[in-house]
Amino acid sequence: MEIAAYSDDRGNRIEWSGDRVPNTNIVFSGRNNVLRVDARARLGRLSVQFDCDNGLMEIAESTGVPAFSATVRVGQDARVIIGRNVSTTGTAGISATEGTTVRLGEDCMLAIGVQMRADDGHPIFDVNTGKRVNISRDIIVGAHVWIGYNASILAGVSIGSGSVIGLGSVVTKDVPNNAVAAGNPARVVRTDIAWERPHLSLTKPYYKPDASTVAKSRWWARTGEESPESVEFAAAPTTSSRWWRRA
Repeated sequence: MEIAAYSDDRGNRIEWSGDRVPNTNIVFSGRNNVLRVDARARLGRLSVQFDCDNGLMEIAESTGVPAFSATVRVGQDARVIIGRNVSTTGTAGISATEGTTVRLGEDCMLAIGVQMRADDGHPIFDVNTGKRVNISRDIIVGAHVWIGYNASILAGVSIGSGSVIGLGSVVTKDVPNNAVAAGNPARVVRTDIAWERPHLSLTKPYYKPDASTVAKSRWWARTGEESPESVEFAAAPTTSSRWWRRA
């Protein structure tokens, strides 16, 4: 079904106060699942599959940025939280199962082909002990994170606010704030960076040799200078300013 206000006798519901949204497809297979979309959210192509019970997806408002497009799987007791002003160039892939959370903070920018997987989709076991070796784990991304073309963010990863994930990177370990991580597996290749949304060829001036050519956002900080609560507040769909610090 397309996004529209909805509820059924299995406890599933869509909390949405606007008109039907084209290019969207929401499927409820279980019970007590909730899709909550802010009336000011900009949506592109969006497909959400609630496979099991007690799943939640929230999409916050967005203004002045491209639309959010994604193919999303929400499993048993899982959550996918999309913060304010999160945008995608193409259709991102997101999967959360087994009670995990995938959370994107405010003003994140996702390029074409980005995948975020808190699970591997299928279980892998140690044949000697019978124990799972690929346990599903949360993915927490702070505010103002730029995830590059065809990058993959895997289970258990936390990325600090203001960071950049390079083209084609596979992120398997945490990335601090205001850093560039690249490679497979990704590693931090530069710290103390800040990035801005104005495109090199679409926004004047068409040469941007230094920071005087852009308006500085509030996510300029040195790596390691985030306050202890910065990841929590940055990842939440909120306009709170407590989690940023200028250099």
